[in-house]
Amino acid sequence: MKIVLLGPPGSGKGTQGEKLSALLGVPHIVMGDIIREVSREESELGNKVKSYLNKGLLVPNKIVIELLKKKLRRRDCEGFILDGYPRTTVQAEALEEILKPEKLDLAIYLNVDEKEIIKRISYRRQCPKCGMVYHLLFNPPKKDEICNKCGSKLFQREDDKEEIVKKRIMEYRKKTEPLINYYREKGILEIVDGNKSIDEVFRETVAIVKKWMQ
Repeated sequence: MKIVLLGPPGSGKGTQGEKLSALLGVPHIVMGDIIREVSREESELGNKVKSYLNKGLLVPNKIVIELLKKKLRRRDCEGFILDGYPRTTVQAEALEEILKPEKLDLAIYLNVDEKEIIKRISYRRQCPKCGMVYHLLFNPPKKDEICNKCGSKLFQREDDKEEIVKKRIMEYRKKTEPLINYYREKGILEIVDGNKSIDEVFRETVAIVKKWMQ
């Protein structure tokens, strides 16, 4: 199946995408990871992308679409879980063009309250050395802001700071929420309550996927 996971930042798309990927045996393509990888490059493109991320703004369509085209050309199976793309209706239309003559099977929207989003994201911390990710409320390190694995001092990503998170939510509401109606009109939208626990959200999501596979 070709599935798109929609939802605001911190809605759990990454977690649910990984679990669905393992269940269905299809790649989990995380647009955010692709963009962050590019932002670490010492290049003109890398610096451009980095500036958007640090301001909590969405990366322009033209850049994102080209990055996705390159990624999908390398995919090695018929299906995928696409996480973090599309974020605008223009990107959704571009995805349709990329996939032709095939089509997207399903769009799953993880709906989460704004207060919950801020709590999930602003308390995240990451290890700069080994990449381990922690949450100071839900999954804290044994020692205060010190990585359990390698002992490095944890840091907060610039786009995880509360003021940036609020900007990201505003950007999402303005540019991404119209996708809900876009995919509803296509007849392939399903909505899941993302405020629930990871396991509850996954059970509900799996039930939806199984329904669409029949």
